[in-house]
Amino acid sequence: MKLISTILLIFSIIFTDTQSMLAADLEAGEQIFTANCAACHAGGNNAIMPEKTLKDDILAENGMNSISAITNQVKNGKNSMPAFGGRLADEDIDNVANYVLNQSEQGW
Repeated sequence: MKLISTILLIFSIIFTDTQSMLAADLEAGEQIFTANCAACHAGGNNAIMPEKTLKDDILAENGMNSISAITNQVKNGKNSMPAFGGRLADEDIDNVANYVLNQSEQGW
């Protein structure tokens, strides 16, 4: 019984903190996206490689439909996308990854 209570408490703390943090992250992520990404990815599109959009189905098709996958690509770059690992703080990269995934799930 004590173990179950502890597990429930941990999950409620994680879920509550994640939800409130995610809301703040999305706003910051939108600002970072607008300043650093929108030139090529406005509206979830891709001006350089039109078939590689940030749309939900395309992200899933390319194995990019997770925060960790998006974060990795933003940090390290790939193909014609430059790496932002040295330009943006880790927190900023996490924020923009959360924003991109959220927008993708919402249909941009």
